[in-house]
Amino acid sequence: MSNSLFDVEKLQSENDRSLRITELSALIQRYQKSYYNGEGEISDAEFDALWDELKSLDPDNAILHSVGADSGNFEKIRHIMPMGSQEKAADPEQFLAWAKKHSYPEYLVEYKLDGASLELQYEHGLLRRAVTRGDGSVGDDITANARKMNGVLPVLLCDGKTVDYTGGIRGEVIMTHSVHKKFFSDKANCRNAANGLMKRKDGEGCEKLTLITYDAFASDGKQPFSDEEEKILWLNRCGFTVVPLKICTAPQEVIDYRASVMDIRKTLEYDIDGLVVKERTIRYEDAARARPDRQIAFKFSLEEAVSVLRKVEWSINGGTYTPVAVFDEVLLNGTTVQRASLANPDTMRALGVKIGCKVVVVKRGEIIPKIETAIHENSGTESEIPVPEKCEVCGSALSDEGSRLFCPNKNCGKRILHQLLKWVNVVDIRDLGESLVETLFKSGRVRCISDFYTLTTAELTPFFLNEESIAAEKKSLGAEKVIKSIKSRVNMSLSVFVAGFDIEGIGESSCEKLVAAGYDTLDKLLSMTEEQAAAVYGFADIMAHIAVEGLKENAEEMKSLASGTITIIAAAEGLFSGKTFCFTGELVSMKRADAEQIVRSLGGSCKSSVTKDLSYLVTNDTESGSSKNKKAAQFGIPVITEKEFLSLAGK
Repeated sequence: MSNSLFDVEKLQSENDRSLRITELSALIQRYQKSYYNGEGEISDAEFDALWDELKSLDPDNAILHSVGADSGNFEKIRHIMPMGSQEKAADPEQFLAWAKKHSYPEYLVEYKLDGASLELQYEHGLLRRAVTRGDGSVGDDITANARKMNGVLPVLLCDGKTVDYTGGIRGEVIMTHSVHKKFFSDKANCRNAANGLMKRKDGEGCEKLTLITYDAFASDGKQPFSDEEEKILWLNRCGFTVVPLKICTAPQEVIDYRASVMDIRKTLEYDIDGLVVKERTIRYEDAARARPDRQIAFKFSLEEAVSVLRKVEWSINGGTYTPVAVFDEVLLNGTTVQRASLANPDTMRALGVKIGCKVVVVKRGEIIPKIETAIHENSGTESEIPVPEKCEVCGSALSDEGSRLFCPNKNCGKRILHQLLKWVNVVDIRDLGESLVETLFKSGRVRCISDFYTLTTAELTPFFLNEESIAAEKKSLGAEKVIKSIKSRVNMSLSVFVAGFDIEGIGESSCEKLVAAGYDTLDKLLSMTEEQAAAVYGFADIMAHIAVEGLKENAEEMKSLASGTITIIAAAEGLFSGKTFCFTGELVSMKRADAEQIVRSLGGSCKSSVTKDLSYLVTNDTESGSSKNKKAAQFGIPVITEKEFLSLAGK
């Protein structure tokens, strides 16, 4: 169904107008329900177009003054204060028109978080209920799930004493980019993943979500706040993670701030899709409206554009073929975009894209653009996307499992070379460069991982540098350096060892999950069944099948390497066995990834957030007022410096 805007002037009769209003109301209700349940069907730009059209045709329509949906799977709880939605400004001109109407002496400006709204209901400082947005008046009671989330406080404490507060505290449940990438990359975006987890009946995965707060209001008639900044500072003192805010004294300052935030948003750990601009003075009667008038959502510049799909290229990564869409150039957030990954054949088919069709390209604060929707106009110019049937390297018939298209030939040159490069990267053989690996592979000297460990300085020297101007002794020294690097990387954890084999579905972090589940030796991993793998958190049936098949395929070489060449350090033997670390801020002597590698190599694990079971928070600013430092203090977690961390690690 086309959602393109109707030209209001072309609605020739009241009957046409009435029919269109009815159609728009039905569409908006449908898309609102799917959006708030984490199953968005259309892009934000398409939804906004429908909303604006209905507003122009019927500004008093009831749909425009209601929000959200509920799931039907939880007990329903009424909000303390209606949870409305905001007026929108899509550009500086619309914002200036709103600002001119109100002429505030000061504007309080906050990030507009792109997550799922949640109302925490407290009685005398104790958390009683956590309620989703729902329809704006009534939402789902997900208290049990919320108690597992980072940032949800069971008791309000200030200066060590329980705060006698009865009322609501609102925030946005978000999933950080690092959590999404590590655990939920199969979900379209952080918002959808967060929505799905918070509505799970068993609550599994909610510990990976974070609540960022932005509002508080009493229900006992006291209303302790008259100023928005005062309210945010109070939330912060209670221990909540709060939304960043800025006080601006003129509309142009707000516009300039918006531009600066747009520039840095890709560096943030969570998604934002605009700013919320409010009057600094709190007016509760306005806040209680379904669509408050004294605040506005100042959206970022268009991050969605419509283009035409011209072709699909197939990128080969190892033995896996990934479809890449090539479309007419569009400008997104100041960047020219012409390509976007389609992930796999299943995703491509689910989108329904065809050569010649229109596509909605999005870039929601992410660096990598993607196609969100296909628009079909039945013009007769569209054609199906051809899917390759044979490997372009070895000629073998490709296997199409839907979730991946790959070459099944384990002797395919592309697959072997990719595995060799993966091993060097994961195991961190620093002086063995990509070009040298390719040269050794093409010569036939290195055709499997084990071959790295039989290389000698004498046979490596001719491969090292081909330029005649390089003296023989320098070539020999370079070769010796490479051999030394190879020999230095023979002791490693089971997770690093397995991840180095480039098995789809088993990266280092996912292997750590298997180890934690009891598959903590190579023999146990290799004897693991698909059913056992699927029972481990983070492994669905399809991924379990791929992982187990990959382990079987590489079992012989794994056993050979582990029988004498490589020493696998058991997790129980590590200095950091059972310890968890979180790194925050800038490190001086190494990159964060290197520090995390030290932890894993010593049997420990790393977290991206501060939780009650964390062993250490590592930061070079131990006196910082950051949310992570505050949480560490709240939970009694030791905060140590980089130097102290290295001392613990024996470095």
